[in-house]
Amino acid sequence: MKRWVWAGAAACALAGCTQVSEVERPVVAAAPASEDAAIADIVSRMSLERKVAQLIQPQINSFTAEDMERYRFGSYLNGGNGGPYGDEFAPPAEWLRLADEMFDASTRPLPDGEPVIPTMWGTDAVHGHTNVIGATIFPHNIGLGATRDADLLRRIGRATAREIEATGIDWNFSPTVAVARDDRWGRTYESYSEDPQIVAPLGAALVEGLQGAKGAEDFLGDGRVIATAKHFFGDGGTTQGIDTGDVNGDMDALKAIHAVPYPPAIDAGVQVVMASFNSINGVKMHGNEALLTGVLRDEMGFDGLVVGDWNGHGQVKGCTVTDCAQSLKAGLDIYMVPDDWKGLMDTLVAHVSDGTIPMATLDRAVTRILRVKMRAGLLDADVAKPSERGLGRDLSVIGSADHRAIAREAVAKSQVILKNSGVLPLKPGADILIAGEAADQVWRASGGWTLTWQGGPDLTDEYFPGATSIGDGIEQAARESGGSATYSADGSYSAKPDAAIVVFGEEAYAEFYGDRKTLVFRDEEGLDLLRKFDAAGVPTVAVFLSGRPMWMNREINAADAFVASWLPGGEGAGVADVLFGKREATGRLSFSWPTDCGGKPVNGAQGALFEVGYGLSLTQQLAPQNLSEECAYLEEAPSADWFANGRLASEVTATSGGTALVGLRGNAGGIAARGFDRLRQEDAREIEFAPGASLQLSGPASDGAAYRIAYSLPAAPTAPVTVRIGDTVLDVTDEFRVGGGKGWREMVLTQSCIADLADTITITSEGPLTMQIAGIARQDVPEGTDCSF
Repeated sequence: MKRWVWAGAAACALAGCTQVSEVERPVVAAAPASEDAAIADIVSRMSLERKVAQLIQPQINSFTAEDMERYRFGSYLNGGNGGPYGDEFAPPAEWLRLADEMFDASTRPLPDGEPVIPTMWGTDAVHGHTNVIGATIFPHNIGLGATRDADLLRRIGRATAREIEATGIDWNFSPTVAVARDDRWGRTYESYSEDPQIVAPLGAALVEGLQGAKGAEDFLGDGRVIATAKHFFGDGGTTQGIDTGDVNGDMDALKAIHAVPYPPAIDAGVQVVMASFNSINGVKMHGNEALLTGVLRDEMGFDGLVVGDWNGHGQVKGCTVTDCAQSLKAGLDIYMVPDDWKGLMDTLVAHVSDGTIPMATLDRAVTRILRVKMRAGLLDADVAKPSERGLGRDLSVIGSADHRAIAREAVAKSQVILKNSGVLPLKPGADILIAGEAADQVWRASGGWTLTWQGGPDLTDEYFPGATSIGDGIEQAARESGGSATYSADGSYSAKPDAAIVVFGEEAYAEFYGDRKTLVFRDEEGLDLLRKFDAAGVPTVAVFLSGRPMWMNREINAADAFVASWLPGGEGAGVADVLFGKREATGRLSFSWPTDCGGKPVNGAQGALFEVGYGLSLTQQLAPQNLSEECAYLEEAPSADWFANGRLASEVTATSGGTALVGLRGNAGGIAARGFDRLRQEDAREIEFAPGASLQLSGPASDGAAYRIAYSLPAAPTAPVTVRIGDTVLDVTDEFRVGGGKGWREMVLTQSCIADLADTITITSEGPLTMQIAGIARQDVPEGTDCSF
């Protein structure tokens, strides 16, 4: 266990010990009689600037080790698309190297005997340490909720903590203990259940797995990391499932649902609570003193630190990202300010200096931060750099066989059989056909928060060493049963199979990108395959990958067996274990499954086709009666938005030099496209053109509809820029020069300047150009509407 030996010259003098110079012992050290006395001594010797720095949490892509040495940030994070030295796909050793570099920079001696306080690194390891290549990918929380297995959650937490510590990271922004009440919410899969009584014990169990049991010898010791319960509170209860939206209602009624998981997490010893983006009755949580202080601390007794979410303080009324005294006063201790950290530091120092923020308020936050660092061993006299403590440098634990076995068990226990007409379990010796593109896609089975923030189709097999796709798991199980399995994405075959398994589901997404207006699953790849096999008399098993229950009446009707597989992650063999009967099917719904295709929330029996707790064992043969397939939403035309809220529509392609830029992201043909924060995290794209490069976007036919593009040019172009639609080429150089450096603008391209509004638009720059795009849409405009820029 890490030894607690705490800090300072004054305390050392009182104890009669020999003074050691700052150069010989740069890290805070010594041993006053109590935790409170030790922290008070440290705080009393800190400068104003060093105190404020403890409150600042930037992301690794926005500062350097030199910045760390100069400013001494209390903590830092890697964002969902952030990796060491600008490489989000860096190998584990590079994560560890950066951790050592930042630790060393934060612990170099300071003048005048000021205490030196190590920094700490936080990461979103929400279903395993999945920002790192080769890490074990566990099922997302929605699947774990179906297991109801708290011991399993402890083992997952333990495995995740070991992989995190091996890369030198101290702190996990997990578990999410949201109680999702509207499945249209894009973060539903981060919730264990719509029922707080299911969420609470599972969240507490994961805390214990990450940190160790409170009071145990290894609590926050080697192989453990700091845990975070999030997002306090009400994140799963927003109106219409809109991420970061408002939660309305009587406070006691809201607490009876959304606050329930926090006391068990606090009792389990959780050291950090993250404030939520949402509002409660119109008041943003990042500035809600009644809840952050009155409820969380005074009522629930939480004594750890409260961290903000990504620039969440900037959403508080009267605040900006770089100026927000209100959050600190309300009870926030650490500002997560990924990029604008310098401006926020300056204003906080100024606010304390002029009395806007009382020094006592600042000291309160610093005290809470140091308390957590002390408990985690970061203020130990002999604390070593990350590669020399705990599991640091033992990179063999990342994706180890033991951890993958736990993940495989979790996958199997999370499978929920909703229908079985007798095809399951699959018979030994059967010849199986595996169909559907998702069967061969680990990224589809893993969802968001997997290597990149949004996950997605640009993550091919080489990004998942050691992982097993669902198709590969089925092929292995079929061979072991004495049969065979053949993969055919489009379902074609020469010899009629004994059964077909169709794997299909949602695309990957995270946070608000996943918000939906309805729960209709519109992609018909799986439906077409199921109907094709049904017509041919081939028994079928539908394996549906999703981050939420959805209206699946058509697919359930067409399948002989239907399995809700959720987002199982990187151990696809766990799915096969259930399908072939190697493990019993014990998964039970933790969310109500909707009967109707609308978007109204379903929480309980009313409106539920299958209620919470439903799930068939392999010995049960049960199929619902023929379900209604009527749904008005199926008649809606595709969205006119080509690119909105950081998401490229599925019908739209982006290319450069003939190479696809999947999701309008990546590098190709002289174009570099990356996520950009306009109003929210990565709700736009920043596109860099090399000289002569072209960006081409093609979408569905839209007769006569104008193009409407929201864009910004940080600087004016230095060479010609053109826009081509159909046979018309517009020279927009002068218009772009006028708009350069002027902020966000709107480009409207109509038949006034382009006779044929074809379905492909190409932007070409003869010189280097940076362009930010927040929206591209096709829209009908009145005849005669002029083009504008």
